[in-house]
Amino acid sequence: MEFSAADVDPLSTTNLLNKELLVNALTNFSKWLPLLAAMLLTGCGTINTMGKLESGAGAEASKMWDRWIEAEGDIAVATTWERKVKTGVTVADIEQVFSQISAEKNMKSVGELPLSKELEARTGTKQKFLKVYSYCSPVTARMMVDFSPHMGAYLPCRLTVVERDDGLWIYTLNMDMMVKMGRKLPSPLKEEAWKVRETIYQMMDRGAKGEF
Repeated sequence: MEFSAADVDPLSTTNLLNKELLVNALTNFSKWLPLLAAMLLTGCGTINTMGKLESGAGAEASKMWDRWIEAEGDIAVATTWERKVKTGVTVADIEQVFSQISAEKNMKSVGELPLSKELEARTGTKQKFLKVYSYCSPVTARMMVDFSPHMGAYLPCRLTVVERDDGLWIYTLNMDMMVKMGRKLPSPLKEEAWKVRETIYQMMDRGAKGEF
């Protein structure tokens, strides 16, 4: 059976569009509902805190919120960066990039945790590659902990190389939480923190590409 334009009910089409718009609006509203509720409950405290945050803190919080929702509540997804390692790039390549950049940027290597090797030694079974690489800028770490002792929980900076079914991945903490989302950092801490952020980002990004 064939239909012509005259057979289409404009009112029915309009209703469908209106329903779709309503669903989208409710979905977007539900994303922000917890934040709005928190602001209403804390009142002046929230307004006062907002005035102490770094410029762009709201936008960064929104990005994290979106990732949290997309990951169905996986907080690790919301608070980390990741890169898929380019095909052909080996663990040795990644480690060479890490070493090169850390030396260039004066980030001290403070330890490695070869978890997959340890598990192989314990179980006698071949494991997917899993290794944690730790780095630190002692001067910046001292300044950051003096600014906020809780920052000690984030020390040292870490990158983790994980072998998944589709290949190697590099994961690290989302450093923008530190430099974009919290209380305004005083100078020179702000500049030093940005250097650390850029170094870790480059290690992840260039390491995934095998860029020496």
